[in-house]
Amino acid sequence: MSGLYIAIAFVIVVLLFLATGVRIVPQGEEWIIERLGKFHRVLKPGLNIIIPFIERIRARVTTRDIILDVAEQEVITKDNAVIITNAVAFIKITDPVRALYGVEDFKLAIQNLIMTTLRSIIGEMKLDEALSSREIIKARLKEQIIDDVADWGITVKTVEIQDITPSQSMQQAMEKQAAAERERRAIETLAEGNKNAMILEAEGKLEAAKREAEAQIKLAQASAQAIADISQAMGEKSTGGMFLLGDRYIDTLKKLSESQNSKFIIYPADLQESIKGLFTKS
Repeated sequence: MSGLYIAIAFVIVVLLFLATGVRIVPQGEEWIIERLGKFHRVLKPGLNIIIPFIERIRARVTTRDIILDVAEQEVITKDNAVIITNAVAFIKITDPVRALYGVEDFKLAIQNLIMTTLRSIIGEMKLDEALSSREIIKARLKEQIIDDVADWGITVKTVEIQDITPSQSMQQAMEKQAAAERERRAIETLAEGNKNAMILEAEGKLEAAKREAEAQIKLAQASAQAIADISQAMGEKSTGGMFLLGDRYIDTLKKLSESQNSKFIIYPADLQESIKGLFTKS
């Protein structure tokens, strides 16, 4: 019977050993093994055996890409504007030992490192520059944290700026500024239009005055030429002028008589004698 008990005890020990000593590491993970409290080795994916009660699994570290959300924070720009920004980082553990023993919590450390570096980068920019330079901020952010993170056995694959917007108070101020700018442009456009209209109107009046003056000059020249022609034909310049004046006077009376509003036409009593005298030589 004693032999049976020994066999049963041996089987139990074997089963206990198998239960505590045999470890199957899944793909995408690496396990850190400590022996008597000190780092001993790293278990790769597949079947692995550890010594029960002497060795223990310190941590299960993933070798897949890790997504880290960086909390939203307020950042003050160079021109004292407040903007709200957050980010997301994609990292990969390349050295599980340094990631575990090099920093207390590598995720928290990277998140805080990104937040402080992001504040520093944006703090060197003005508001307009920060809002329009997302790619530049991303490149500088990755460049500045990559060396620090590498000391922890971690590679930063990329850092994306999820959102970068002015704070609520800044948005209200920007909306008021934009409204004022639109109103100013509208006033300037209206003033410019009125100015152009006045210029065009003045130019039109000037052109009309010039043409009117030219017409008066040409009319005067024509009248002078007519007087000269009549005087030459009649042999006396003064008689020719009087003839032209009488002719225009008769033409004016004729037009007055044709008007519907004219009831009476008054002309000098000696008009006939005056006209007759035009043709009488002294």
